[in-house]
Amino acid sequence: MTSNAQTTVYHVIGLMSGSSLDGLDVAYCRLNTAWEDGVFRIKNWELLQADTLPFSTEWQHRLRQLPSATAFEFCEANAAFGHHLGQLVNQFFDENRLSASDVDLVASHGHTIFHEPKRGFTTQIGDGAALATATGCRVACDFRTADVALGGQGAPLAPMADKLLFPGHDFYLNIGGIANITCHVEGSNRIVAFDVCGANQALNALAQLTGQPYDKDGLMAASGQPDLVLFDEINGQAFFAEQYPKSLSNQWVQQHLTQTCLQAKSPIPDRLHTVCQHVALQLERSIAQVLEKEGFAKESYSLLATGGGAFNGYLMRCIQERLPRVQVVIPEENTVKFKEALLMALLGAMRLEAVPNCIASVTGARRDALGGGVFQVV
Repeated sequence: MTSNAQTTVYHVIGLMSGSSLDGLDVAYCRLNTAWEDGVFRIKNWELLQADTLPFSTEWQHRLRQLPSATAFEFCEANAAFGHHLGQLVNQFFDENRLSASDVDLVASHGHTIFHEPKRGFTTQIGDGAALATATGCRVACDFRTADVALGGQGAPLAPMADKLLFPGHDFYLNIGGIANITCHVEGSNRIVAFDVCGANQALNALAQLTGQPYDKDGLMAASGQPDLVLFDEINGQAFFAEQYPKSLSNQWVQQHLTQTCLQAKSPIPDRLHTVCQHVALQLERSIAQVLEKEGFAKESYSLLATGGGAFNGYLMRCIQERLPRVQVVIPEENTVKFKEALLMALLGAMRLEAVPNCIASVTGARRDALGGGVFQVV
């Protein structure tokens, strides 16, 4: 970390463990921060190194089963996963010729096991003290709970990265296990964002029935036909009629999308095709809801798309067809893949600067929240 009177340069490792369980996204970032007229800004940033380190089959199974585990098993897994994250960070250090002395902070999202903001809690495992001990680095983690304690959804967190790192677009779409959308309402400082629907969780689960980890470029989906019965069933959930702010849990997606798709009798390409059409429809409806509710009218709009789903060519064609007035922009590959890990690095740097990093207009909280607990082994 280097600084002068108003600027500070942070080197931060951001960690993201997503609902797809494919592995840990690790992003080593440089963030040049500044205070200008009392406002915190990112002057410039760089993604220096990034990688996805796969989870073992044993950890995939353990994380998948953890929502139904005993309290003892849950606590044991929380500590063990923190140590495991540390091992993966150390592996990343070795592979990139880095050490703890090169890093001001490790900012970890943890792995979401429960997300129930309506019941007042959200839970991401990966003990921060264990991670700090394993790596020798200062650690920030647990970024969602402060917002939930203030009555918010604790999600999405991505709008902060959209605001500070990727300005210039009207909408920001992240297509991970769950798809979420952000809108910067032109002419105001208002930002709205919310979860749209399940996405890669269901698409990957269907592709895995064929022995493939995912549907590369959406080729299987493109070859299928719509399953209209399935389409009507997955679009009929009450969540889709709710007004934002709102968010989805992994359990909701599993119950109301993934399992429904796995149990359908149509050919797998047809089910993949149908889910892509479902995501595109719900995105179209979500954007229409924002435009109407916010009174946001333009001749055309720009949408930045990131997350693994942005590599699904058929899904992106479905979205573009549904949104003819929206220009869909896909950034360079590493930004698409590691945006959420980069987001964690940003939230961690903001935590060190004591800048609120959860946006109340997005989450519905009573005020902006400063999320993240800090651990340092001395």
